[in-house]
Amino acid sequence: MFLENLKSKISKYLPVPKTQNAWIMMASLFIMVTGNISLCQNLLKTYPLSLNNLPFLASLFVFFFVTLTIVIQILCIGKSAKWVLAVLLIVSSLNAYFMDSFGVVIDHTMMDNVAQTDQRELQGLITFELVARLIFLGLIPAFLVIKNFPKQMEFSQEFKSRIKAISSLALTAIIVVAPFTAGYASFIREHKIVRFYANPTFSIYSAYKYVNQEAKVFEARNVPLKTIATDAYRNTPNNNKRKLVIVVVGETARYDRFALNGYRRATTPNLEAANVVSFSNVSACGTSTMVSVPCMFSSLGQRGYNKETALKQENVIDVLARNGIDVLWRDNNSDSKGVALRVKYQNFQSTNLNPICDPECRDVGMLDGLDKHIQSKNGKDILIVLHQMGNHGPEYFRRYPKAFEKFSPVCKSKELKDCTKQEIDNAYDNAILYTDYFLSEVIKFLKPYEENYDVGMMYIADHGESLGEYGMYLHAAPVVIAPKEQTKIPLIVWTGNSSAFPESHLRQHKNLALSHDDVFCSLMVAYDFNSNMCKPYMEAARHLHNSLDHDAVTAVVDKGISS
Repeated sequence: MFLENLKSKISKYLPVPKTQNAWIMMASLFIMVTGNISLCQNLLKTYPLSLNNLPFLASLFVFFFVTLTIVIQILCIGKSAKWVLAVLLIVSSLNAYFMDSFGVVIDHTMMDNVAQTDQRELQGLITFELVARLIFLGLIPAFLVIKNFPKQMEFSQEFKSRIKAISSLALTAIIVVAPFTAGYASFIREHKIVRFYANPTFSIYSAYKYVNQEAKVFEARNVPLKTIATDAYRNTPNNNKRKLVIVVVGETARYDRFALNGYRRATTPNLEAANVVSFSNVSACGTSTMVSVPCMFSSLGQRGYNKETALKQENVIDVLARNGIDVLWRDNNSDSKGVALRVKYQNFQSTNLNPICDPECRDVGMLDGLDKHIQSKNGKDILIVLHQMGNHGPEYFRRYPKAFEKFSPVCKSKELKDCTKQEIDNAYDNAILYTDYFLSEVIKFLKPYEENYDVGMMYIADHGESLGEYGMYLHAAPVVIAPKEQTKIPLIVWTGNSSAFPESHLRQHKNLALSHDDVFCSLMVAYDFNSNMCKPYMEAARHLHNSLDHDAVTAVVDKGISS
């Protein structure tokens, strides 16, 4: 009834278009005005408003409007036209909210993230503003389109009408571009990123790219798994001890928010007292969990990584498991993103396994029962991966128990832009403080095993996080535009007293340039495996073990990365 009354009132004061082309034009203009605020803001950053820039800015607006209208004209054909247009209105309203609120780009990686979002994460993103935008800028306009869109014409008539409309729009584009060819040449060549904010044009392209990628992924899941590092063999450890390593995969952790790394706040008091080595120059493979987690465990490296190829071949935990290492993956995040498909996997996102939920299930709960697990392995070499909830946003205040709220006041809104920078920082830093506690508990857990095992812990984040810098929040920005806040990550290593890689040797090389690309071979070396694909790392390990000069280690690691 409400929508019917609204429809009659709108019809009373606004002329209702009589043709499909007119409806498409009106819908395109509506989307441009209500759904492209981020695009306009980025255009104004690139070309500040002035008398000199005004004609070119007007030309750009018309060009994006015309391009959008042509795209919709092509998509909205036949009986499904009104439904396609309605969906575009709804999607555009959702895109606009996330771009305007968090400064994100809706590319194919972001779509992958959305597809992998679970119910808990979804609840953390639903806000009053999101619902309001969806209703008033998406659902109501979509309803009006469905109710009023003109009936389909005969195919020949519709075809001629669309060709005529698209031709007129193309001519308009030529007319508005022609006076500014030099400006457009510069815009296309130097400001590609701005075009990513065109809503929903870029997301339509991204959807096509995502569907194409997923089709290849589906195909990849149905082919035999490719084995890698088939030449791997083990050296006899110098101390004849079995290996026990815990790899902690951090979530959304920024390098610069660890006091261990020079941050002004005391966010890492436990780690600073634990003789850990924090590496200072480490970069992430991607800016989202969906990319970074499988990438860091694969042998492909950032340059060669793609989801399809990674699914077709073994990752490092597959190689280790195939060669006799007992592997356990415990997850307090969404899942392993395909990494742990062939090893023992445990979900700690519920009270079924995690004894520490209040109601948020805490990372430290993943340590429960590990003693029993280790004892059941009868002295086998063991790798345990703990995938953290860490600093997953935007509700950073939920990522730690109340006892860890050292910095206050904190942002308790899903709408980060409604909080002050200080409130956001406080909540985020408290979550880092809890990670510091969790990692110290991991080290405390490992210490009793030093007598019988060569023990170690490696903590490495999947990606960083934007906290309002440059108007950006959260993560998953395309790598080509991602700020360092999303790509520079913490890597923290602790080793036991009898380790082949003691803290004193590692510390000499803490400034070495490293990345997720180095995780595969680092784990191979940690378990004394030789393989041609990791040969440079074996050489680096030998130099490191002998505590030779920094340049020698750097040279062999660089050789490994470049190859």
